[in-house]
Amino acid sequence: MKPLRIVMTADPEIPVPPRLYGGIERIVAMLVNEFSRQGHDVHLFAHPDSTVGCTRVPYSGAKSHDFSDTIRNAAQIRSYVRRLGNVSVVHSFSRLAYLAFLFQSGIPLVQSYQRMITRRSVVLGSLLTGNSIAFVACSKYCAGTVLYKPVRWNIIYNGVPLATFTYQPEVAFDAPLVFLSRIEWFKGAHTAIEVARRAGKRLIIAGNYASSGKEWEYFKNCIEPQCDGENVCYIGPVDDSRKNELLGKAKALLFPVEWNEPFGIVMAEALACGTPVIAFRRGAIPEVVEDGSTGFVCDTIDEMVCSVQKIDTIVRSRCRKSAEEKFSDRVIAEAYSALYRRLKEER
Repeated sequence: MKPLRIVMTADPEIPVPPRLYGGIERIVAMLVNEFSRQGHDVHLFAHPDSTVGCTRVPYSGAKSHDFSDTIRNAAQIRSYVRRLGNVSVVHSFSRLAYLAFLFQSGIPLVQSYQRMITRRSVVLGSLLTGNSIAFVACSKYCAGTVLYKPVRWNIIYNGVPLATFTYQPEVAFDAPLVFLSRIEWFKGAHTAIEVARRAGKRLIIAGNYASSGKEWEYFKNCIEPQCDGENVCYIGPVDDSRKNELLGKAKALLFPVEWNEPFGIVMAEALACGTPVIAFRRGAIPEVVEDGSTGFVCDTIDEMVCSVQKIDTIVRSRCRKSAEEKFSDRVIAEAYSALYRRLKEER
């Protein structure tokens, strides 16, 4: 097929890809690199320190929630798109407001949501564009949080660059459980510790924590005192290389979130390594984890403990196959490019 000319936007605060934490930026990096590999002409608006395999355009404004910076960035995107010409699609992974000056341009527009959706932005975007903008949610659950009749949601899951994660067909008998996330109460590190102890398994905790406030107090009071360096070990934030090693050698990933997770990229990363996931039934988790096949979806801590005890019944090759078929960079990029072409044809 004829290559597409794609303009994409990320938030201006974090480089693409992120050095450590930054889920949306990881998805953007995965897509622009895969699109470029497939021969598309890709232009990305992002933080000036971004390092991606496409044309990078640094923003004029540095803050996505600053009104004057938002106006500058939206105007910059419009001017760039006009000068570039023959643009197939403008795809925002940042603020919908960044597309505002293109609402009546006739160019296909896509707004992706990788986190909780605000009804106001969806309604305004739909009304101001005459329902001509395409909205994408990273899960069926995420789309279902905002039901607005004129909007037809497109569901395209988040994904992972498979080459970054090494499939491990087997692990040691005494391999540890892993918890990998920001250390915040609603992510459930305290529950992961309880589950591991009751199941008699070692636990490795990885991730960053806040330097002040309630989440800092949560780490200092609830998590750090339980980390003895042997049965429960906290190793701090990890980069992609260390993450690949950590997940690949794990018996299972524990994902005991206490909120309705829109997707949970780390679960797809674990599956890519062949590592099963044990998670609570919250948000989109049943869409990512196939209960009894690629892990276990639990309703209680007791169920999670029992799931740890029977984790060896999960075949690791099924986990990898699920990642390849549902969450790989190739599959996700093809889903988006199919959407782009359909929007072009409809114009």
